[in-house]
Amino acid sequence: MPELPEVEVVRRGLVSWVRGRTIEAVEVLDPRSIRRHALGADDFAGNLEGATVADVVRRGKFLWLPLLDGTDLPGSVGADGTHSTGPAQPRVALMAHLGMSGQLLMQDSVVPDEKHLKVRLRLSPQEGMPGQLRFVDQRIFGGLFVTSLVPTDDAGPGGLAESPLPLIAAEAAHIARDPLDPAFSFDLFYRRLRKRKTGLKRALLDQGLVSGIGNIYADEALWRARLHFARPTDTLRRAEAQRVIDSAREVMLDALAAGGTSFDSLYVNVNGASGYFDRSLNAYGREGEPCRRCAAAGIHATIRREQFMNRSSHTCPVCQPRPRNGRW
Repeated sequence: MPELPEVEVVRRGLVSWVRGRTIEAVEVLDPRSIRRHALGADDFAGNLEGATVADVVRRGKFLWLPLLDGTDLPGSVGADGTHSTGPAQPRVALMAHLGMSGQLLMQDSVVPDEKHLKVRLRLSPQEGMPGQLRFVDQRIFGGLFVTSLVPTDDAGPGGLAESPLPLIAAEAAHIARDPLDPAFSFDLFYRRLRKRKTGLKRALLDQGLVSGIGNIYADEALWRARLHFARPTDTLRRAEAQRVIDSAREVMLDALAAGGTSFDSLYVNVNGASGYFDRSLNAYGREGEPCRRCAAAGIHATIRREQFMNRSSHTCPVCQPRPRNGRW
């Protein structure tokens, strides 16, 4: 499943193509891909057609496009008869859940439809830019739906965006900030972490504690921080917790620079290109291979894989020793 860097690659690609453009027409080719929009295809299209994309926002692995319509603009008359003043404020957003194989692709109308095309948005013309935003999904675990924007609980930006607003998509309001979010608070993270009675990796995967860290980048961050996934959270010293967050941030920035991690053709950016960070992984997927850090120090150690929460964890037994009182 795409993790934070892969979703951020999509966000960065989308914002340069769709921000400020109006959705002129919507075509739902497979209703299963808008199943989270309870009122169906006609209502889905009705909410989008004529709306202008104000931005592209991400928090953790959640991605949404705030939308402006005529009633959001300065000087417009609302349903209560009052005139709006000040800058435009979006009230709804198009939420995109990529699932296992969802792709948001910018395409020209002359490009043949992809085999698994589910939803097509036709955008207002803009010179030199593709005219369609297509949602493609082979496995149909992802989808699109329209949702409300609500105020953030800390009055900070809803997520990473070009023009941050203190608004967040309702379905993302329950998740914590991620390590790439400028408003991320290490102090808050550490206080909550110390209260957990669990293992370190389980805590990192808890989106209510810190968002955006999935299985791959948890393994990579823990390898960089030289900590085992079963380390009890209530025994972590402040400096160790800081090392984990710094490592998570570094590994995700490195992945972003490489365009994300692509293990197959399903993980692509808005232009259909795959990332290549998988070539730089130090722990995940390297079972039985030498630990690069230990090898550089002249120590023989191989990466091992262990079962963890119905998935796998990859560690080095030498530089990430298992704690005696470990928690899974």
